[in-house]
Amino acid sequence: MSTDDIESDLTRRTENSPRELLSRSFFFLCAALSIATTFGIVALLATEAAKFFTFSAPLVGIEGETVSVVDFLTGTEWRASAGDFGVLALVSATLMITICSALIALPLGVATAIYLSEYASNRVRSVLKPALEILAGVPTVVYGFFALIYITPALEVVFPNIQFFNVLAASIVVGIMIIPMVASISEDAMSAVPDELRQAGYGMGATKFDVSTGIVVPAAVSGIFSSFILALSRAIGETMAVTIAAGSQAKFLNPLNPTSYLEGALPMTASMVKLLTGDFAGGGIEYRAAFAVGLTLFAITLIMNIASDFIAARYREEY
Repeated sequence: MSTDDIESDLTRRTENSPRELLSRSFFFLCAALSIATTFGIVALLATEAAKFFTFSAPLVGIEGETVSVVDFLTGTEWRASAGDFGVLALVSATLMITICSALIALPLGVATAIYLSEYASNRVRSVLKPALEILAGVPTVVYGFFALIYITPALEVVFPNIQFFNVLAASIVVGIMIIPMVASISEDAMSAVPDELRQAGYGMGATKFDVSTGIVVPAAVSGIFSSFILALSRAIGETMAVTIAAGSQAKFLNPLNPTSYLEGALPMTASMVKLLTGDFAGGGIEYRAAFAVGLTLFAITLIMNIASDFIAARYREEY
């Protein structure tokens, strides 16, 4: 019997041992449970959202009418008590906070990752990276109060007409929240770049800055972009910080108008909290509206994650 046959026989016996079968079954059960939980959440959102669009009871002030999918997706007025369910009023606030927070977090996060990966010593890195992870673990409600107590008063010095609850303060605090995620994942991607590429750059006379920005960052671009999408997904789904900082006044805002960022707004996540914890009936249409908003939010996040996987696979480097 050859060596390959002996190794194959040992592998087959190991795989069929009771301990190995038990371990395999346990891990399969964990994976199946994760998938089942995901499908359960999607099924719950879809079922309750369908009940929202087929709700039979008349709306307040709109005798005998119900909400259509078109009106829900294209409407710009959101007043649940009056039967106005235009989700664009919520989507506009969510997208404004997400985009503005991205303009803050993405450059700072990548710059931090470059420093940790290329410039910081091992001792400094061992201190700064855990500190970033601790920052990511701060409860989001604390960030919300931080925005009210410190960020908004500071903004009032520059913008005297800013409202107490406003989109700009919510965007800044969400941007601060997602910096650790961008920095940590991007730093991991940069650290995975082989040192041979760096040494080749130095051999051509490149400076450390040239190597960092011209070799390491392009080589790690798939991981960096994945950190962007994950951070933006976190920003879109953030609840408590934006609920406290942005306010609860639903209105359709123009992202191209700078004064819109100085006004209060109602993001999608905050509207769900308001609908589920308000004085509305538990089985009423307002209650069902929270699931319709949640399904819309899920669809937006899913599209972003699919785009992230596609782009990451498209530009992934094999070493």
